[in-house]
Amino acid sequence: MRLTGKELDRLTIFTLAEFARRRRSRGTKLNAPEAAAVIVDEILEWAWDGVPLSKVLQRASGVLTRGDVMEGVPEIIGRIEVDALFPSGTTLVVVDEPFGPALEGTHGGTPGAVTPGMGAVLVNRDRPAVSVAVENTADVPIEVTSHFHFFEVNRRLSFDRRVGFGMRLDVPAGISVRWEPGERKEVSLIPYAGNREVWGFGGLVDGPLDAADAGAILDEAIRRGYAHEDRDDAG
Repeated sequence: MRLTGKELDRLTIFTLAEFARRRRSRGTKLNAPEAAAVIVDEILEWAWDGVPLSKVLQRASGVLTRGDVMEGVPEIIGRIEVDALFPSGTTLVVVDEPFGPALEGTHGGTPGAVTPGMGAVLVNRDRPAVSVAVENTADVPIEVTSHFHFFEVNRRLSFDRRVGFGMRLDVPAGISVRWEPGERKEVSLIPYAGNREVWGFGGLVDGPLDAADAGAILDEAIRRGYAHEDRDDAG
C-alpha cells in the first residue's frame, strides 16, 4: 500500500498520541512531543468529522491541562498550528496557550527560549519574487501559510498554477494570507530554497522539485481539479 508523506505524518501523530494517552492513563505526565501529538490528533479528527472551526478552537484549549504535562511544557508549547482538513478544505488551526494562560513570572524563562537581538531583519533578502493574482471561488475563507507549496493550495483558489510550482508565499515563517469568499488579491511568491524537496501537501510532487516531471504533475493537477484544462491561462 502506497502512502503519501502527508498520510505517513498523520499516522506518526496518531501513533505518538495513542502512546501518550496510554502513559497518561497510568498517571504519567506527558513531555512536549507527546502533549502536542494528543492535541493535534484531536484537532485533526474533529476537523475530519466536520466540527466547525470555532468549536475546534474551543475544544482544543481543554484537551490537556498543566497538570497533565511535565514542568516547562506549557512554556515550550505556547502555540499550536496545524493544517487540518475540513469538509470545505484545508484550514490553518491556531491554538494559543493550549494549556491555559501563562503563569505569572514565567515570561523569558521558557526552556530553550531564544531572546531576539536588536535591529531590523530583512525577510527573504535577495530572493527572486513573482506576483500572481489569486481569487477565492469558495463560499468560505481560505488561508495559506508561509511555506505551503503554492502549486498545491486549496482547489478553490483560482490562479495560474504553473506560476506556483516550486514556490511559497513571500512572507515571514508562520505568517498566513487569507482570502475571503470571492476575494481576489495579488501575492508575491518566492522559490523554495534548501534541498528543494516537497512532501505531503496535496501529494502532487512528493519528492525533489528540480527532478520532477512538471508536465506529468500538471496533468495530475488537472485530473484532480487543482487546475483547468486550458493550460494557457490556468496551467
